[in-house]
Amino acid sequence: QVQLVESGGGLVQPGGSLRLSCAASGIIFSIHAMGWYRQAPGKQRELVATIGIFGSTNYADSVKGRFTISRDSAKKTTYLQMNSLKPEDTAVYYCKGTGPNRDDYWGQGTQVTVSS
Repeated sequence: QVQLVESGGGLVQPGGSLRLSCAASGIIFSIHAMGWYRQAPGKQRELVATIGIFGSTNYADSVKGRFTISRDSAKKTTYLQMNSLKPEDTAVYYCKGTGPNRDDYWGQGTQVTVSS
């Protein structure tokens, strides 16, 4: 059974930092591209960042220079380091894994709230 479990969300003040983690099980992690998406209230889910199986990365323009995605194959974990957080970063953050046959797996999400 495939499971992606996010953690690390919470309440942070503007300008602060958080690191999200996504622990994978039930998949061959090394052959799955991984990504972080987010969904704010009343808005569609949007891509935040992705990382390929060889480490290539892609970021939404709104987070470039502030967020960093990384992966640890030994721990089967994907990370999202978020710095200089803004209120508009407030959303539920989801982890997604995409296999070689384009099969997608989603985590349950973790809430990030940026507020003073």
